Amino acid sequence: MELFLPFILLIFASFFQGTFGLGMKYMNPLSWEAWWLVHVTIAMIIFPITWALIVMPDLFDIISSSPSDAIFYAMLLGFLWGVGGIMFGVSVPYIGLSLTMGIVMGLAGSAGSLIPFFQIDDAFSQPAFPYVIGGIIISLIGVFLTAKAGIDRDKLTSSGSKGNNITKGILIAVTCGLLSSLLNVGFANAAPIAATAEEFGVITRNSSLAAWVVVLWGAFLMNLLYCLYLLFKNNSWATFSSINSSKAYRWSIIAGLCWFAALGVYGQGAALLGEIGPVIGWPILLGLSLIISNFWAFRAGEWKNAKKPFNTLIYGLIVLIGSAIVLGLGNSV
Repeated sequence: MELFLPFILLIFASFFQGTFGLGMKYMNPLSWEAWWLVHVTIAMIIFPITWALIVMPDLFDIISSSPSDAIFYAMLLGFLWGVGGIMFGVSVPYIGLSLTMGIVMGLAGSAGSLIPFFQIDDAFSQPAFPYVIGGIIISLIGVFLTAKAGIDRDKLTSSGSKGNNITKGILIAVTCGLLSSLLNVGFANAAPIAATAEEFGVITRNSSLAAWVVVLWGAFLMNLLYCLYLLFKNNSWATFSSINSSKAYRWSIIAGLCWFAALGVYGQGAALLGEIGPVIGWPILLGLSLIISNFWAFRAGEWKNAKKPFNTLIYGLIVLIGSAIVLGLGNSV
């Protein structure tokens, strides 16, 4: 039972993480920046603060009582993660969505796990060390297979070229993957804020919400600045009042709720796993969410007439499940 609840929470978190992207299919008639601004306001400000205030009415007292350096670094890492999110969109036109996703997911999962792990005292002597390293290597293999499946599928369904500056696209995607890992690194480094919440009487499972609120302040600032830049650059303010935009607004809100539901539930599961929670929970979250997102893609017919790439995808997903099992065993030693 000690491991059952945390892993059930990680599975639920992965479902939300793998599902929130469905809302991005329904942006029209809003511009991308208008839709995204609504989305991140729900996902990074309104929902996290509301949820946190429900379980800890003293939220702002908790944050003000937390170490100032923990608050600063949590917000900084969240801000840098936001930069990585922007670079994701820049990389896709150069090398395609599937290869970008493979690079970003692989690096975000491995770096986002290893950096917090090496911040633990005597990390190399930890009993979980071989499981963490082994699980991450297996996870990278699984991500590689799923990325290869996506690339092979794209070759079958598209005859156009992706452009010739592949090296530039790969470098951008690598930078994006490393920056994207900082969301989890920020969460791990915000542990003193969660500890302060526990000193205020908040239970361990809910204390992680205080950490997320602070990390996401930095993330929201980056996203807000970028959306405002695009709104002014493209003069797209008028799309906020577009006719027949209620569906786009509804999906923007739903996507925002799913996005933070993933992080909030993940944080609860990671908190219950103890100090090593962010180390093993993060690659599990990304790996399982990749399975969920591909399930929705299959339901949408994106793998139709691509039998061989789909078989490769299945192998990759099986490997990802294996990595989750190995990482889970790391918390039992």
